[in-house]
Order: sequence, then structure tokens, then C-alpha cells
Amino acid sequence: MKKGIHPENYRPVVFKDMSNEDIFITRSTMEAKETIEIDGVTYPLIKVEISNTSHPFFTGKAKLVDTAGRVDKFMSRYGDRKKK
Repeated sequence: MKKGIHPENYRPVVFKDMSNEDIFITRSTMEAKETIEIDGVTYPLIKVEISNTSHPFFTGKAKLVDTAGRVDKFMSRYGDRKKK
């Protein structure tokens, strides 16, 4: 491997899945604006919309994650076509 191409600032970081509030700690170089305290230790916090604990491929369940109301807009426009 080439020397000097890998980042040196790996540190423990908390990733929080916003769809089901699940958290996990791993090492990362990502910059975080927020922090969280777990078991008396303060970690940088990175919020993600979906992770392996909420993604339908990993859970086996079809779960709808809609943060911008796009599904409601679609359903109001095209959803009740068969009822007419």
C-alpha cells in the first residue's frame, strides 16, 4: 500500500438512525457538528436517515421512510385512481 494516503484521524463516532432511533459506535473520520454522551463518554454524533437496522433489505420488512412528504403528495395526486 502507498504510504500517506490514509487518514490519520480515526476516532470513535456515534451514528444515529433517525427513522428508528437506533445508535451504534464505530470508528470514522467524518466531521460532526453535534455530540452525544453514552456511558459517561462524549462522542461526535452523525445522524443518518437509514441504516441496516431500518433498511428493508436487511430487516425483511417494507418500511416507508418519508421525510419530505413526497408519498403523501403522490397519493393525493394519483393514489385513488381505482375508486373513480
